[in-house]
Amino acid sequence: MNNLKDTIIVAKFTMRDMISRKSFRTSTLIILVLIVIGFNIPNLINHFSNSDGNTILLVDRDNIFAGTLEGINEISNSDYHTEFSSDDDTTIKEKIKNGDVNSAFIIEKTTTNPKIRYIVKNTATISEPPQVIIDQLNTLYTSVQLAKLGLTEKQLASVTPNFDFQIEQAESEVVGGNIGIMMILSLVLFFAVYFCTLQVSSSITTEKTSKIIETLVTSTNPRAIILGKTIGIGIIGLLQMTLFVITAIISAHNFLNPEILNTLLDLSNFTPYLAIIATIYFILGFFIYAFAYALVGATVSKPEDIQAANMPVAFITMAGFYLAYFTLMEPTSSIANFVALLPISSPFCMPLRVMMGIASSGEVVLSVIILLVSCALIAHIAIKIYSNAILNYGNQLGIRSLFKLYKEK
Repeated sequence: MNNLKDTIIVAKFTMRDMISRKSFRTSTLIILVLIVIGFNIPNLINHFSNSDGNTILLVDRDNIFAGTLEGINEISNSDYHTEFSSDDDTTIKEKIKNGDVNSAFIIEKTTTNPKIRYIVKNTATISEPPQVIIDQLNTLYTSVQLAKLGLTEKQLASVTPNFDFQIEQAESEVVGGNIGIMMILSLVLFFAVYFCTLQVSSSITTEKTSKIIETLVTSTNPRAIILGKTIGIGIIGLLQMTLFVITAIISAHNFLNPEILNTLLDLSNFTPYLAIIATIYFILGFFIYAFAYALVGATVSKPEDIQAANMPVAFITMAGFYLAYFTLMEPTSSIANFVALLPISSPFCMPLRVMMGIASSGEVVLSVIILLVSCALIAHIAIKIYSNAILNYGNQLGIRSLFKLYKEK
C-alpha cells in the first residue's frame, strides 16, 4: 500500500515538473502551430500563387479539334485550369513571363500528325507537359477523327468501350480498412511512444545531476520512483498527443479539401473495439520503451551524454515502427504474423491488423500476453539496475558494469 502511495506521489511530482518546464510548454506550442500550418499549406500555396490557379492556355490555330477543346474543363478533375486563346506567340509568351498564365499548348496542323508546342516560363524547372492534359487531348482528338468517319453511335461505342473495372483479391483472407487511417494511426503511436518515453531518460539524468534523486531515494524506494516517473510522464505524454490529434482533426476539417478529407479520414473501420486496442497497445508499448529509457538514464551522469546513450533504444524503436510499416505491403505473410507478435513492433503493427480485419482474437490475446511478459521482464531488469546505478555520478556505465549491478543485491 505504501509503495502504491509513493508511486502516486512520484507520478504527481513528475507531472508537475514536466508541465512547469518552459521547454515543454514551448515545444508543445511549436508543434501545435506546425500542425495548423501543415494542414494549411495547400491554402497558403494557392494564396501566394496565381489567383486563377495553374492556368494553361490552349491555342488551336487550325481548328484541328473542331471546337471540342472546351470539353477539357468539363472532364478534367485535376488542379489545372484551361483557357482558350487565339493570341500569337509573342503575346502568349508575354502573358507567361508576366505571370498571367502558367503555360500554353499551341496546336498546329502538319502534313502528318498534329504538332503541339508547350510553352513555359523556364524549361529548367519544367521539362514535361502535364500528362493529364495530354491524355485529354488524345481522347478528344480520337473522338473528333472517329466522328469524321460517319460511324453510328453503336459503332463508336464498339471502338471506344467504357470498361467496367473490378478489383478482386486472390487471397482467401479478406483485407480491409483505410490505408490513410492506418498510416496516421501508426505514426501517432510511433511519435507518442518515441517522444514520451524519451522524456523518461532525460528526466532521470537531469534529476541525478541536480541531486533531486538523493531526496527521492531517502523518502521512497527505487521501484516507486521508476514506476511513478514512468506513469507520470506517460499521462502527460498521452494528454499531449491527444491535444495534437484533436488539433490535427480540427485543422483538417477546416483547411483540407472535403474530397481529400473524406478519402483520407474515412473512419468507417474505426470502431470502439479498435480504439480500446490502440489504447492498450499504446500503454504497453510505452511501458516497454519507457523502462528501457529509464535504464539508459540511470547509466548516464551528464545530460549532454543522454542523446548518445539513447541511440540504441531509439534505433530499436524505429526498427519496430519500420517493421510494422513494411508488413503493410504483405499483411497476410508469415513475416507479418511474426512482426505482429514481436514486442518491439506489435504496438505499431497489431492495431493496424485489427483495423484491416486480419487479426484473430487469439493473435491479439497472445500478442498482449507477450507484451505483458516483456514489460515485466524489462521492468524487473530496469528497476534492479536502476536501484544500484541511480546514485552513480561518475562516467557512463558500460555493459560489464551493468551486469555486475544486476547481480548485486
